[in-house]
Amino acid sequence: MTNKPSNTHFYSQILDLLKSARNQVLRTVNQTMVLTYFEIGKMLVEEEQGGNERAGYGEKVIKELSEVLTKEFGKGFSERNIEQMRQFYLVYSIPQTVSAVLKNHKPQTLSAETISETTSRKLIKDAFILSWSHYLKLMRIDDESERKFYEIESYKNNWSVRELQRQYDSALYTRLVLSRDKNKIKELSEKGLVLEKPKDAIKDPYVLEFIGLPEYSHYSESQLEQQIIDKLEHFLLELGNGFTFVARQKRISFDDKHFRIDLVFYNRILKCFVLIDLKIGELKHQDLGQMQMYVNYYDREIRLETENKTLGIVLCQNKSESVVEYTLPENNEQIFASKYKTVLPSKNELKLIIDERNGEH
Repeated sequence: MTNKPSNTHFYSQILDLLKSARNQVLRTVNQTMVLTYFEIGKMLVEEEQGGNERAGYGEKVIKELSEVLTKEFGKGFSERNIEQMRQFYLVYSIPQTVSAVLKNHKPQTLSAETISETTSRKLIKDAFILSWSHYLKLMRIDDESERKFYEIESYKNNWSVRELQRQYDSALYTRLVLSRDKNKIKELSEKGLVLEKPKDAIKDPYVLEFIGLPEYSHYSESQLEQQIIDKLEHFLLELGNGFTFVARQKRISFDDKHFRIDLVFYNRILKCFVLIDLKIGELKHQDLGQMQMYVNYYDREIRLETENKTLGIVLCQNKSESVVEYTLPENNEQIFASKYKTVLPSKNELKLIIDERNGEH
């Protein structure tokens, strides 16, 4: 029988310190590698520009450099990898934009003519905050605003490369753009997703491809709910920043009547409860009325004085924007209806959703 350590709290503190130090080392190694690749890309571009009178000079330099580095360091320096370093510099070079870290610097101060080499290097070092694998994904995104958004969100939410790919595949940026005016769209590329008011937390549609239900299969609301609960971690990521799970099938009762709310969450940023009801098929005005009742109950019976008003989201397969508009009050900031998709939508499908929405208003 092993003896239990006498001072577990003390040992736990040391373990946490070592784990933190190890993570810091990994971050430093990753950043050093990214900075090095950026510098290699810069040198390649400058060398290529210096010899641009000769056709194919750049390709020749990359080929020869690959041979030299592979001989010296082994794997990791194929022609493709070196070309990616060159592309990395072209995408993230200072005259364009470096990353979200530079948001406090005026764009006109970032040109080579107006900043010193020391300042330039510091800005670059501060800018690259993700791993090389993240940047390999990011630099394939052509739209600069969209690329910056995913970079910021990857850092803020500590997304793995796999999660970054999933969010991009589900067109998170495009879905958020749907419900924002021009100023808010610009903010997405400068600060990422910022929750200041209830509507900021809403997406339309929500993409639930991770639950594994085919788009047109027959399933019940209870089956949909169970699949979401089974993949709760994924669902929380899809909901967005600040959400925590509270309850499923939450019962509320009054006048000898009992009702059950499918899912209850709390958003720590907005400081409010978020109630979600799941609906199969077309949204009906009664669904919105029922959610209004749930929200009113939570506001009057559950919510603390220090908390903000409860939000209600009805997730449905299909909806009429007119039904939503005429069922809810004009100044509504609490009840929302959003579609959900059980497969990843294409950008064409999202464009159709935009066109449909614009056409009904």
